[in-house]
Amino acid sequence: MTTRRRFLTISAAAIALPKALHAEALYMWQGTALGARATLRLAHPDAEAISARVAAEISRLEGIFSLFRKDSALSQLNQTARLQEPPFELLECLSLANAVYSASGGRFDPTIQPLWAAYAEALAIEKLPSKNALKEARALTGWTHVAFDTSSVTMRPGMALTLNGIAQGYIADRVAELLEAEGLTNILIDTGEFRALGTQPDGTAWPIKLAAGGEVPLTMRALATSAPLGTTFDEAAKLGHILDPRSGLPSKANWREITVSARSAALADALSTSACLFATRSEIVSCLSRFKGSRLEASRTM
Repeated sequence: MTTRRRFLTISAAAIALPKALHAEALYMWQGTALGARATLRLAHPDAEAISARVAAEISRLEGIFSLFRKDSALSQLNQTARLQEPPFELLECLSLANAVYSASGGRFDPTIQPLWAAYAEALAIEKLPSKNALKEARALTGWTHVAFDTSSVTMRPGMALTLNGIAQGYIADRVAELLEAEGLTNILIDTGEFRALGTQPDGTAWPIKLAAGGEVPLTMRALATSAPLGTTFDEAAKLGHILDPRSGLPSKANWREITVSARSAALADALSTSACLFATRSEIVSCLSRFKGSRLEASRTM
C-alpha cells in the first residue's frame, strides 16, 4: 500500500512574550505522534513543560481513536461491538460524524472499516477483493446500525468503525485548545489538516500553500485537503483509499484533490473526505452550506 507522508508540526508563540525573549525562549521538541514524525516549536518561557503536556495529550487521544492500539477505546468497540461509558471525545466525534453523514447523503460513513480491511488484505497479495468478500464486508456496514449516548456505544456484531477521516482534525482542535489555555495565541497546527488560532507573530495570516497550486490565508479557521489517490491500495496508485459506502467501491476519482475550510479541523477533515464522493462542485457547495462558516477553498478535477 502506498501512502502520502503525514506529519505533525505545531508552531506557537505567546503574544505577550517580550520580543527580546523570543529567540532564547524558542524551544523545539521532536518525537512521534499520530504514528508520524512530529515537530513542536514554541516561543514561551515554559515551552519545555508545555511541549510535554502537548505530547501527553496527543498520546491520550490516540488511546481513544487509534485503530492500531489494541487498548484504545475504538479498538475495544470494534472488538466487542459495544463500549460502556465511552469517552466524551469519542462521543463528540461520533456526533459530528452523524451530522456529516446526514448532510452528505451517507457519503461519510465511519462503518466502512470492514470494506477498507477487505481491500487492504486482498491487495497486500496483489489481488482485488472477491465479489463475495465485498458482499460480506458491505453486510457489516451501515451507520444507521450504530447507536450511542453517554452510557454506551453499540453496533451489530462484526461491524467496525474507522475515524481516520475525522480524528486527526479533532486532535488538532484539542491541541489548539490546550495551547490557547497555556496563553499561546499565535498558533498553527499541521496534522495533515491545519488549525490556526490567531495570526503569525507579525500579525499576518498563516499562508497555507496547496499542493495543486495557490495559497489560502488562514486565521482562526481550519483547512483540510483530501485527495482520492493521495493514499492508494495498489502499487499502480489507481485504487484510492476513499471508499464510497453506498457502493463499496473506491471513489471514481472525479477529483484530484479538494480543499475545505471550516471552524474546526475535525469538521474540515470530514467534509473534505465526503466531498470527494460528490460528482459536481455544486453538490459539494450544497453539502457545505449545512455547516455555518464552511467553504470550498479549492477543487481540482482529474
